[in-house]
Amino acid sequence: MYSANADGKDKNAPSTSPSNVSTPHTPNPDDKGKDALKTSPPNISTPHTANPDDKDKNASSTSPPNLSTSHTANPNEKDKNASLISPTNVSTPHSANPDDKDKNGSSTSSPNVSTPPTANPVDKDKNVSSTSPPNVSTPHTGNPVDKDKNASTTSPPNDSIHDEKDKLIDGLLASGFDETSCTSRFQSHLFRKPSHHKPSQYLISKLRHYEELHRKCGPNSRGFRRNMKVLQSKKKGAVGICKYLVWTPANGLGNRMISLAATFLYAIFADRVLLVRFHNDMRGLFCEPFLNSTWLLPKDSPFWGEKNVETYKTMLKMDKASHSKRALPSTLFINLQHTRDDLEKFFHCDHNQDLLRNITLLILQSDQYFVPYLFMNPYFNSEINKMFPEKDAIFHHLARYLFHPSNEAWGLISRFYQTYLASADERIGLQIRVFSPATTPMQAIMDLVLNCTISNNLLPALDTQNSVSYSKNQTVKAVLVASLYPEYGENLRAMYLNNPSVSGELIGVYQPSHEKQQKFYNNMHNIKAWSEMYLLSLSDVLVTTSLSTFGYVAQGLGGLKPWLLYRLTNNETHFPACVRDFSTEPCNHIPPKHFCNGKPIKNFASSFPYLRECLDYYSGVKLANTSFT
Repeated sequence: MYSANADGKDKNAPSTSPSNVSTPHTPNPDDKGKDALKTSPPNISTPHTANPDDKDKNASSTSPPNLSTSHTANPNEKDKNASLISPTNVSTPHSANPDDKDKNGSSTSSPNVSTPPTANPVDKDKNVSSTSPPNVSTPHTGNPVDKDKNASTTSPPNDSIHDEKDKLIDGLLASGFDETSCTSRFQSHLFRKPSHHKPSQYLISKLRHYEELHRKCGPNSRGFRRNMKVLQSKKKGAVGICKYLVWTPANGLGNRMISLAATFLYAIFADRVLLVRFHNDMRGLFCEPFLNSTWLLPKDSPFWGEKNVETYKTMLKMDKASHSKRALPSTLFINLQHTRDDLEKFFHCDHNQDLLRNITLLILQSDQYFVPYLFMNPYFNSEINKMFPEKDAIFHHLARYLFHPSNEAWGLISRFYQTYLASADERIGLQIRVFSPATTPMQAIMDLVLNCTISNNLLPALDTQNSVSYSKNQTVKAVLVASLYPEYGENLRAMYLNNPSVSGELIGVYQPSHEKQQKFYNNMHNIKAWSEMYLLSLSDVLVTTSLSTFGYVAQGLGGLKPWLLYRLTNNETHFPACVRDFSTEPCNHIPPKHFCNGKPIKNFASSFPYLRECLDYYSGVKLANTSFT
């Protein structure tokens, strides 16, 4: 699987603007009273780094699958099919302290099963059958990569009977889909604990209304063909019977997913049909989200590029010069990527939205979660309040509605989960992104991770005196490490193999992949990336790296408030090493700096209810569930 860290994962693709802000990313403690003082971390008596020489003799009995290879179903061949690092199936029995478990329990999630973006009946045979196989009782047998095409051959971790309401996530999802075309849509509720965040009836009604609009005006419909003819005439002011919003990707997969969710919400508000411009590197990641239609912009569409399409910036300048007397274009390109152009930042204002309302087709490109923009508009704000009573669950609901793993991705997710994570008493997701590997020593990152996890009782300290007695009822914690680099998983694994824990808990460490660098425009790379995001979202406790959009997707999908590791760029220390986030929402790194009347915004929290500065980036904002006005 593609590493969830991705040094570069959330970074910009070479041909686009940066995915993550180009300004200093490290939260400067001097900038904010709430940021921790930069002092030396407490000394942890347990060894932080494993001795490479000890690795072979302490090898775990199981290895995580290298999700891109190895299809041998023979358990005896497991060792030669292991991923580049061996996960920990902790071999030494350590007595468990059941009291330690309660303080770390948060909601867990489990994988959804799904199919490629297009639900093509012709592909049915190669998709999973609708029958559920027997329940897998042990998570450490069999190679999870053996059945790429047959996701249904893995059974969900619990065999209790769930009703239709659970399948449809309390009405969030529409019924009527073919189960074999998207297994994750029907099995996700078997893997995830019920979310504490319930969709409102108003949100459900808006989704059903949108689905009907998409059916009438989406690709392959009569309305779509009529509108395309009107648009291709290129007449100024030409208006079709349907309006469209074409999302186009920018930067890494994490950036793409958070911006796509925001674009979908804007489409609902603006009564526009969402179409996505998926190149080959995005094919096969997600199931089709809309019944009896597709969200894919046809390959033969003339709107696959922005050539000869007027830009939003140009339109605003000309509108101001002509005092709104010029004819509006029928197609317009809007760039909401990480940019400091103030014209783009007035996108949410009433006057600009009035102009956009009269344009038939908008092409929008963004690498940001721009829902906070929408929240600053009075009309959109009112709709958000009715649709999302819990402001910190907007992305959570949108992601669970839109992003169902394809059957191929689901096979990777479900097999890994059941083989290594399902039987643990607690699952801890650990996403480590290294922003500057050339200047940041591995030991500095390990110190940061250990200080965070041990000081906050997420992981136990080591018992170097061997003072813990053996107990039959040992608590097992499974740690999923997502990083581009193998050293972090290897060292953490060896640490808990070579020493018992003071709590007596057994710690298993599993790292699905370590690709060392991000691969842009690579389909399998993105499938593995999506699989790791999803696996992280199934954690009970989540630790992510500040500023990582990869982590934003995982926390939002799982409805988890993560522990945020401070970002290191050189050989330095941070104390505390991490801070608990106050919201599951992604951070918008570059919010508008001015009110619509041009006055500067000095404080978001006092100006807009439910908007607060991000903990991982001092100039970013995110939605919270509590108003501070």
